[in-house]
Amino acid sequence: MSLELNKTFAAILTAGILAMGTGMLADMVVHPKALHENVYRVEGVAAAAPAGAAPAQPAAPALEPIGPLLANADLAAGEQVARRQCAACHTFDKGGRNQVGPNNWDIIGNKVAHAEGFNYSPALRTAATAGKVWGYEELNAFLANPRAALPGNRMSYAGLRSAQDRANLIAWLRRQADNPKPLP
Repeated sequence: MSLELNKTFAAILTAGILAMGTGMLADMVVHPKALHENVYRVEGVAAAAPAGAAPAQPAAPALEPIGPLLANADLAAGEQVARRQCAACHTFDKGGRNQVGPNNWDIIGNKVAHAEGFNYSPALRTAATAGKVWGYEELNAFLANPRAALPGNRMSYAGLRSAQDRANLIAWLRRQADNPKPLP
């Protein structure tokens, strides 16, 4: 029985390694090119921009300012958001270790890429070099849509859509510091 179980496990492991290796080889061999125009035309849809023109970006909806929502933010709800949405990748305690994401103790008012020893993406290192800090509105924009707020970062999180959830989380993050920054 044990030998059959070992054979099954070895077969699954071999298949996984083979699939992963094939995927890596395919990525090295195939280099897709962007098309200059759509191959399939849809009636009633505006034509694409001429070749060489920058593609039109959909206008991102403007975020409402987070400051007014912070005044009535629920710290307990913010902690729950942190546990549900953030704790898989981040820690929040003083001196906490970096995980997949950096430790976020004392993040409000701190420079971007503040956690020592964490391997930040070039986009975040560039923002830190430029002197960017995690203010309330900057953190609000980042939590709403990390890819749009700092293009090129590696955070694989789609964003927190609810402004009240963001306010609750930011208010809770503010308290995760020895000297919480004043509210805006």
